[in-house]
Amino acid sequence: MTLLSRKIIEEDWDQIKSIYLEGISTGNATFQTEAPPKEQWFSGHVSECSIVCTRENIILGWAALSRISARAVYSGVAEVSIYIRQAERGNGVGDFLMKELVELSEMNGFWTLQAGIFPENIPSLKLHYKHGFREVGRREKIGKMNELWRDVMFLERRSSKII
Repeated sequence: MTLLSRKIIEEDWDQIKSIYLEGISTGNATFQTEAPPKEQWFSGHVSECSIVCTRENIILGWAALSRISARAVYSGVAEVSIYIRQAERGNGVGDFLMKELVELSEMNGFWTLQAGIFPENIPSLKLHYKHGFREVGRREKIGKMNELWRDVMFLERRSSKII
């Protein structure tokens, strides 16, 4: 069956939130322990670069960009979030979404994408490397989760189309 992508709309919120909560439950996707309110999520992401992957009108995953700063000098730099429904992980949904997100980001003037990923999240690291991200460094003990310090790998992708 064919995978499709489209921009996220507010009516997608329940499925987006559900997929995000599945990611949170793994303990290796984010420091967050709960989903933000709907309004906060939508205001924190670039609407032109927030997409879902669907098959037969069911959302299988989502990807979105968040601006890293309001300063003009960083207007083309954004952080990537990508979450896949648990039952769809390993089925190419992440690859499909990342390809679409990278193309969309460049069409909207983003020259650098960045991501912070727990080193234990090997599938996410592999996905990002496959799509041109490189390791910038390891942020050691950047935050606590369940009373344990966690490291985060800092990755970035520089567009070859926006110079």
